[in-house]
Amino acid sequence: MSTAGSGRNRTVRLEAATEADLAQILLLQKRAFSGQAVIYQDPNLPSLTQTLDDLRKEFNEKAFYKVVRNGTIIASIRCSIRDKVLSIEKLFVDPDLQNRGIGTAVMGALESRYAGSVDRYVLSTGHKSARNLHLYGKLGYKETGRKRLNENCDLIVMEKSTRT
Repeated sequence: MSTAGSGRNRTVRLEAATEADLAQILLLQKRAFSGQAVIYQDPNLPSLTQTLDDLRKEFNEKAFYKVVRNGTIIASIRCSIRDKVLSIEKLFVDPDLQNRGIGTAVMGALESRYAGSVDRYVLSTGHKSARNLHLYGKLGYKETGRKRLNENCDLIVMEKSTRT
C-alpha cells in the first residue's frame, strides 16, 4: 500500500520498504547523514555507524518506508507506534534532491497514513540541524524537551498532535 503526499507541488508515493531494500536504504542513509557529521564534527553518529545487520534488526521492530524514483530509493523514513504515539525516525532524502519539498511531502504522507490511529507524532533532531528544525517547525511540531546524545549534540524532542 502506498500513500501520496505533497509538498511544494511535489507528490511522492510512500511505499513500505522490504528487507531487500535495506542495503540501498543504508547507503542512502550514510550519504544523507554525512552532512550532519560535519555540522557536529562527529564521524561516529549512529546513523553513520549503523551496519546492515543493525538495520535488519531494526527492520523487524519498526515500519520502514521508501520513496522510489526511476527504480532508485530517493528518500526513506521509519516509525513505530506505542501508546497511540507515532515515533518518527530517520527521515532522509538523497542529498542531490534536498530542498525540493520531498521531505515535506514524505512527512505529510506519513502523518496522513497514521492520523486515524495515533494521538500525536514525536520525533527528534540535533540542536544544530537548522534545516531539520525549520522543516519540523513549519509542519507544526513544537519542542517538548532535549536529550543529550553526546558532548557535541543535544537531541531536540518535538511533538505534534493529530488534533491540530
